[in-house]
Amino acid sequence: MNIRYKIASILAMVIMLGFSSCTEDLNTEPLDDDVVTSASVYEDAEGYQQVLGKCYAGLSLTGQQGPAGMPDIQGIDEGFSSYLRTMWTHQELSTDEAVVAWSDPGLPNFNYNNWSASNGWVKAMYNRIFYQITLCNEFIRESSDGKLSERGISGSDADAVRTYRSEVRFLRAFSYWHAIDMFGNIPFVTEEDNVGAFQPPQRSRAEVFDYIESELLDVLENGSLKDPKQNEYGRIDKAAAWMLLTKLYLNAEVYKGEPMYAEAMDYAERVINSAYQLDPNYEELFLADNHTADGIIFPVVFDGNNSQTYGGMNFLIHAAVGGSMSANDFGIDGGWAGIRVTPQLYNTFDDPANDSRAMFHTDGQELEIPDVTEFTNGYAVAKFKNITSEGNAGSVPGFVDTDWPVFRLADAYLMYAEAALRSNTGNLGTARDYVNEVRERAYGNDSENITQGELTLDFLINERARELYWEGHRRTDLIRFNMYAGDDYLWAWKGGVQEGSSIGEYLRVFPIPASDINSNSNLTQNTGY
Repeated sequence: MNIRYKIASILAMVIMLGFSSCTEDLNTEPLDDDVVTSASVYEDAEGYQQVLGKCYAGLSLTGQQGPAGMPDIQGIDEGFSSYLRTMWTHQELSTDEAVVAWSDPGLPNFNYNNWSASNGWVKAMYNRIFYQITLCNEFIRESSDGKLSERGISGSDADAVRTYRSEVRFLRAFSYWHAIDMFGNIPFVTEEDNVGAFQPPQRSRAEVFDYIESELLDVLENGSLKDPKQNEYGRIDKAAAWMLLTKLYLNAEVYKGEPMYAEAMDYAERVINSAYQLDPNYEELFLADNHTADGIIFPVVFDGNNSQTYGGMNFLIHAAVGGSMSANDFGIDGGWAGIRVTPQLYNTFDDPANDSRAMFHTDGQELEIPDVTEFTNGYAVAKFKNITSEGNAGSVPGFVDTDWPVFRLADAYLMYAEAALRSNTGNLGTARDYVNEVRERAYGNDSENITQGELTLDFLINERARELYWEGHRRTDLIRFNMYAGDDYLWAWKGGVQEGSSIGEYLRVFPIPASDINSNSNLTQNTGY
């Protein structure tokens, strides 16, 4: 199965998941042909493949038909509800990397760091994460060896389903990582819990950290994940699991108060030494044919013909275009004039004229942002395009082909360097060399290489911004560097004033939505909300 082209032809089904208990026995064949249960969905390997597609599609699409009309979650405009769009909103708009001009209810609060437990975008992110976890739990429950045997699935078909199961266990761990990163102590459910409505217990961030770690290690040691670059494009391999472990370990001091930098270096090096390569051209990582790039380890795939949505990359490319920018230059049918960068992000670039990563549109734009609602306040970003590396427009101007790079090889280089610095045990010469490989690609030569003495944490937080801006990492990075809360580091409109102001430490996590607090007596709200 090629996820890129199959993602939109997923079985349009109603699985009786943990959100409801409408069907008492999922193993009972229904009399009504329109009722879908596990007996009809999982009757053969092809059925498992279709549900696998839905588990992947949960990261890119918003419902059962594109681009809208049958949403997965309720309570917010379907285009807003996209996993990647809500994640980007939380991880980027709350930081020094982006502002948005729009005034949709709850959205401006991210510019100003003043969201609440009733914010609709916070609720959408929370619901999207746990919807995804529920999908994965269902698949994992129904793909056990016992279930395969019961359904007569054996041989190569059973082997294929076991690989699917390992991939879905990764996808669940990935969403649980987002859950603890953004929400801290969270409700916790697995495939071991009964199907039907119940009140999940709350688990601490540290407990869920341990669970994510154990799941990933078990999948790597005892599962069926394919070796790096040996799976079909768009599907998980071992390098993706190594990357997620690296992310987990690098942030362990935040998540559980325990530094695990040696482990972060170990798994970063596994990625670096794998079959993935650092692409020679930075720009081509973010174009409509970036599925050909060597350095994207885990993509979320989009296809203008077959997976249409108003979220995901379609949002990111359209929303970044406005003012004097030409929509044709981006392969789209028009700009939405929404998102730009702060002066602080632009100023991390020491030499934007010669750094190929500095892809900004400045014509007609002001660097400063006296008015967040005015698109021309703040430089625009020209990083993501629905244009191929040969200069051709994507297949459909209204819906982009460009894939989202969840994990990239360059990030592994930078994470190794950071972990080496923080641990005082890593090979700093190797760390310097890894950073310089990233910078040589950016500048086209070694003219801006750094010395070992110049490799500092202050340098690295800025290098991460230069390399990874708008890719969904910034909030987590600033928190890890103790630059998010307080007033040690200010950016435009932080705390609701143009020059920036201090924000409370409690904002390092988002609130559990008030609706979930009210409906689940097991949950305690995060401090400060």
